[in-house]
Parts: sequence; structure tokens; C-alpha cells
Amino acid sequence: MSESRQSPGPDAAHTGGVTSDDSRYEAVRSRDARFDGVFFLGVRTTGIYCRPSCPAVTPKRENVRFFPTAAAAQGAGFRACRRCRPDAVPGSAEWNVRADLVGRAMRMISDGVVDREGVAGLARRLGYSARQVQRQLTAELGAGPVALARAQRAHTARVLLQTTSLSVTEVAFASGFASVRQFNDTVREIYARTPSELRAASARGGHGRAGRPEVRDAAASGDVGGVPLRLAHRGPYAAGQVFGFLERRAVPGVEEVLGTPGSRRYRRTLNLPYGTGIAEVDEGPAADGWLSCRLHLADLRDLTTAVQRVRRLFDLDADPYAVTEHLGRDRALAPLVARTPGLRSPGAADAHELAVRAVLGQQVSVRAARTLTARLVAARGKPLAVPDGTLTHVFPDADALADAPLDELGMPDSRRRTLRAVAAALADGTVVLDPGADREETERALLALPGVGPWTAGYMRMRALGDPDVFLPGDVGVRHGLALAGADAGHAARWRPWRSYALHHLWFATTLRDG
Repeated sequence: MSESRQSPGPDAAHTGGVTSDDSRYEAVRSRDARFDGVFFLGVRTTGIYCRPSCPAVTPKRENVRFFPTAAAAQGAGFRACRRCRPDAVPGSAEWNVRADLVGRAMRMISDGVVDREGVAGLARRLGYSARQVQRQLTAELGAGPVALARAQRAHTARVLLQTTSLSVTEVAFASGFASVRQFNDTVREIYARTPSELRAASARGGHGRAGRPEVRDAAASGDVGGVPLRLAHRGPYAAGQVFGFLERRAVPGVEEVLGTPGSRRYRRTLNLPYGTGIAEVDEGPAADGWLSCRLHLADLRDLTTAVQRVRRLFDLDADPYAVTEHLGRDRALAPLVARTPGLRSPGAADAHELAVRAVLGQQVSVRAARTLTARLVAARGKPLAVPDGTLTHVFPDADALADAPLDELGMPDSRRRTLRAVAAALADGTVVLDPGADREETERALLALPGVGPWTAGYMRMRALGDPDVFLPGDVGVRHGLALAGADAGHAARWRPWRSYALHHLWFATTLRDG
């Protein structure tokens, strides 16, 4: 398998000036939240590790160690700070930019691949030996795949302890631990409390809002069902742009958007490894640093995967500072960037679904694509056991579409053949849209399919694979946006490695123009 060596430049993860321990310490002294998730600090005198923005008294420089991941800090014997909850920060935007082995592995680990398939499964998906994966992750991140997955399981366990009434045993297995003993030992090691003590402290509200940034109060929300969460993001978040983008494309049966701009709620069904689910995300105030979310899951083992898929859909691990710094220097884009701070590039909650929807959207308007997709869902989707509002189905599996006649769509035969070809390629693995898939290889495989051109392959790469550097010069909306900005397609080369965000600025400009 080939490996694309796209390493981030100075703007890639807003770490251009934070390349030494001294500069990292300056970020800690200023409690700079822009670097939460980019690195972590361990304090030798207390044995705890924190996020850079921790409100506690800044430790002396000689007492501080820096780590690239929470797992590395835990592996060095540090416990998570009870005040700043460093395990709950947004993920590093670097993993979305990087297309090398480490970046791809991190995206897969976040999706729960190690928990479901082990290190051997992760290595197989990456196309490397388990030893190579272990060596490269440990060398760069200070922790191997098992330790990284363990840190994620511990975070999931804490959320379940603090938001549900599940027994400790149920939480242990729902979090992905192999045994209750392993679960107990891990929680005590990372949080310096037993699971029961962690739950009791949460019930007392002992940490306050700053200490529990990802947990919502179920009673206060007026809904006692599901798992309530606060999904953290860094920097400004253009919620209106994201919710508007999703609302215009919401497919009846699998998605709905309730409320009015500024107070919308996006709801959708999820097809997960162990069962189905429903995610609800509130638009909420833009300045709070998190989006309010509730997950209703048939099997709580899907919690980690569901959270990561919602995070990818809403692009919550992006670095808006780096994007704004780079694109804001461009004369054509600067006014658009200033008008929409914190603009995001929405991903996909289900990569296979997104691929099918991309084909259905070929050469038609957004509204027409939505109508076609709704027909497909009604005819081929899997009905929910119990409908929830207007949510009635999960999106049809690729293998269910590969041989289907698709007469209900009323599309030309050539388009139906393309749809079946894409579905068959997804079903048999010819095209891989896993979070850690090799983006270059995937695009080549897509372009080899009948009826898949640069727009379709690029749109899948941008949304299904979360690539931050895709541009679609043939898109009608992009052409209109370029005209509004006084630029042409050739200008887009200056916007690397954030062309996907530039594209969304252009799309959003045309949306504002058209009302």
C-alpha cells in the first residue's frame, strides 16, 4: 500500500510557534486554549497532567514535562487533572491534516477499530505489520495503539459513570474493557478514584462546569433518555453555517432539523457496529466552546464510535485559528473569512451513506438530490424498530444497493449503474472509506468506477474522509463564489492546505447572496 507523505506545515495545526518545550511553556503560562489537545503537560510535583488552559496555578518550568497525547502522559504515570479534565479536549487537528501512517492510525483508533478488531485489525487496515504500527506510534506519540485506545476507553467510562445509572459492570463492558478488574484498575490509575467514587463526585457536582466540559445534566435538559454530552471544540464555531448546511441537505426519514436559526436541533439515525442509534445536536450559543448532544443507542458499546462520527460530521476537531490565519491573508478570501469566523467543513456520520448521496447529487440541485435520496431511503432503508419523530429508517447498506434495480429513483440508467457500481465497490472493499483510509488510493479507486468523475470523487474525499484540502472547481456554487470573491480557480492553489474551508467560504457566500 502506498503512503502519502503529506506532513503539516507551520499553519497545519496552529503549532508554528510551539515547536520547543519553552514555547509550549509560554502557551501554558498564558492558559492558551488554542493548544488544548495539541499537547499536554505533566507536573512532576503533583503527578497530574493537564491541558494547556488549565486554570490551576502555573507550575514552575523545571517541574513540567510535555506530552503529545493524553495516553503518553498516562503511560508516564501521570493522573488526569480533576479540574481541567484534559481527557475531554478536542482532538488534535493534526490528525485530520496528516495523510501518513500516524495520522491515519489516530483516526482509526478514535473510531474504535482497536477495541473491535485489536492491533492486528488496525495494522491490517493500514497495510502495515502490527510491529511497524506499534513502533511508529510509540516513537512519535509516546504511546502505542493499545495505550491510545485504553485512554479513550477510560474517557468513555467516565462519561457513562457520570451520565447514566448503569451498574459499574455494565459501564465496564460498554466502554470496551475486557474485564471489570481491568476497568477498575484503569479508572483508579487515570483518575485516582474508584468508579464509585468518580460517580459520587459527579453526583455532588464537585468539579463544576469547567471540570466536566463534556457532560450535560440530564435532569436540567428535560430529557431523561440517552447519554447527554458536551462535545468540545476549540475556538470560534460558525454554528449557523454548519446547521444551515445540514438543514438544506437533511434527508427525510434519516435526518431532521427542528427549530429556527440560532436554536436549531439536528437529529439523525446512525448505523453503528453493534446496533442503531439516534444523535441529537443543538445549535446553541456559539461562544460556549461545546455543542450540546444526546445519543440514544441500542448498544452502549457504540458510544465511542457514535461520538467520533458526530464529531466528524460537525468538524469539531478543526483548528479555526490556523485556517483563519492562512486564508485570512488572501486578498480574495479575507472579507469572507472575517464575516464567518470559525467556519467548518462538515464531514459525514456514515461514509458509505455519503458516497451514495454524492452520486445522487451528480448534476442536480441540492433540493433534487435530497428528494432522490428520500425515495431511496423509503424504498431501501432499514426501518427503525420504533420510529422517533420523523426519523423512521437507517440508511440502506451498500450491499443492499449493489444489485438493486433502483427503479423507484426515476433516474437515467447510466446514473443507476453508477450508483450500483459505487455500492458494489464499497461492499467488496474495492473502495475503502474508513476514517484512516489512504485518501490518494481511495480517490484513484473511485475515479476508476463508471460514472464517477472528479467532482464526485472530490466531494467524497472532502466529506467522507474528512480531507481539509479538497477543491471542486467544476462545482456551480464554487464558480459563483469565485466570481463574488473576484478570483478564479487557479487562485485556489494559494489556499493549501485548507482548500476545503475555502470552498465552504465560497459556498456560504453564495448562500448569503441568494438569501
